Amino acid sequence: MLMKEDSYVSNGKENDGVILNLVNSEIPIFNDCWNKIGVMGDRSCSELAAVIHCYECPVYAAVGDSLLEREPPADYLENWIHILEETSTNPDISDSNEAIIRTAEAISVIIFQLGNEKLALPVRMLQEVTHPCIIQPLPHRSNELFLGLVNIRGETLLCASLQSLLHIESTKENVNNKPNQETNSTVKPTLQRMIVAGQGEDKWVFPVDEVHGIFRFHLNELQDAPVVITKSEEGYTKGIVYWEGKKVNYLDSDLLFYNLNHKIL
Repeated sequence: MLMKEDSYVSNGKENDGVILNLVNSEIPIFNDCWNKIGVMGDRSCSELAAVIHCYECPVYAAVGDSLLEREPPADYLENWIHILEETSTNPDISDSNEAIIRTAEAISVIIFQLGNEKLALPVRMLQEVTHPCIIQPLPHRSNELFLGLVNIRGETLLCASLQSLLHIESTKENVNNKPNQETNSTVKPTLQRMIVAGQGEDKWVFPVDEVHGIFRFHLNELQDAPVVITKSEEGYTKGIVYWEGKKVNYLDSDLLFYNLNHKIL
């Protein structure tokens, strides 16, 4: 990261209020507190309760503004030309978020978490990611799979539980985020979201425990799913990719939405 001598750098241990007061400062801010006390760190930041995710925090936005508005070095364009020239069009790697992929043979996915499982859906199916909304159950219709109706920006959509469909067990953290009295420690809270996914009028809302973001993988990285990967009989996993060294189940979106429509509608 480009750094100036008079830039402010956070060690992640200062008072959160002091950090927020520096947002409007004229000094360029290079404060990566999200890696220390935010969602990428120990999540001890007191602002997380209000903003839910560092992406919504003014500190995060201020860092982006200061980086985009800084003067680029004289050799900036030349260096990037060399980087792109040296980038392989057929990368053989197991962690593609560390590489630049410039090929049509790649897939963009949104990675999210349910329980202890990291899952991915193709970005083409993604409509929106939103904060948790009120789910209105339907009498004699709602169950573990079909949760009810959700109002998303004035549009009423069906809400379903991927956790139930894929037979993913809830973790203790999801069931109870209260302090542990025996160990006198607090479990990390999950940053729950709702994903709106589908195509055209066939849109569904899925509650998820956390959204990690959108990433791009080369098709060569997509590994075959093990025969026994979940307890789900339908086998919704199309393949396995690795992100930050962890396994991600790439879901078969066509099969998933087909079965949702037949099981619920």
